[in-house]
Amino acid sequence: MQARPPLCKSPSPFFKTPVLFLHPRFVLLEYLMCIKGLFVFVFLLCGSFGLVICPPPRRPVDVPFQKNYVPTWAPDHIKYINGGSQVQLVLDKYTGTGFQSRGSFLFGHFSMRMKMVGGDSAGVVTAFYLSSEKLEHDEIDFEFLGNRTGQPYILQTNVFSGGKGEREQRIYLWFDPAQDFHTYSVLWNMHQIVFFVDNVPIRIFKNNGDLGVRYPFNQPMKIYSSLWNADDWATRGGLEKTDWSKAPFVASYSSFHVDGCDASSPQSLQFCASRGRMWWDQIAFHDLDAQQYRRLQWVRKKFTIYNYCTDRSSVQITVRRAPPFQTM
Repeated sequence: MQARPPLCKSPSPFFKTPVLFLHPRFVLLEYLMCIKGLFVFVFLLCGSFGLVICPPPRRPVDVPFQKNYVPTWAPDHIKYINGGSQVQLVLDKYTGTGFQSRGSFLFGHFSMRMKMVGGDSAGVVTAFYLSSEKLEHDEIDFEFLGNRTGQPYILQTNVFSGGKGEREQRIYLWFDPAQDFHTYSVLWNMHQIVFFVDNVPIRIFKNNGDLGVRYPFNQPMKIYSSLWNADDWATRGGLEKTDWSKAPFVASYSSFHVDGCDASSPQSLQFCASRGRMWWDQIAFHDLDAQQYRRLQWVRKKFTIYNYCTDRSSVQITVRRAPPFQTM
């Protein structure tokens, strides 16, 4: 009997040692074969055909504000810089402000580069979210909750489906979001909603309709952003109030990327509801890959301070000590 050749070390970026990787939704088998010093990889997805490739969402395209957005309220509190390549939202003791997308979308990839209010931002909320317009509405939220000087921002995410929310999750970020611009994005398709921060997945909400969990799939949503005073709940459950002596508060935006299926008319809605035609419908975007799941687990382990699935105490008063800023 011939001796077996030595095992090949996997150069795969997804795996450090295991050949068999157990996934929450499927089993991904990576077969390694040494053939004259070359590696051959075959990825098989159980129950499906073809290669499994899980690239990140497409790179956002920088476009001016006016191409995709219009002011929603208090337009005099929006400042345009460099012809709209960047805008600033201004909050003072009289009013905040906000803007919305020109169109409504059913599925896609939506991204914004944002720089939060610096200094003492307690009581101030900066929001970037998608929302439908029906009474039993769907909604996908990023909300950035300000804090006292030297204390970290809290990023709260939420998903509404059929008017039901209460799915809050809160994390600290691994950087100071008031120091520079960072990219915040949502990938939304028929299979999952993924929240990204600088291409790092921080939350995934799967379509578990077969388990009776409602999922946003049939209501087009507009994209919104706003800067407003929420000192009745935003910081330590409303214990910390907005210090108006620090006003005006300014949040900055750029890279007004929209890559969604425009469902603003009944005809386009019917087209968008036909799955399989857009890049985000392809099998590569039905789930996260192994590397993305590792990054998600890193966020969950190190930075999560509230999760509606596991924490019974009120989201408004649950606060843990913030970890120092760090990188992966």
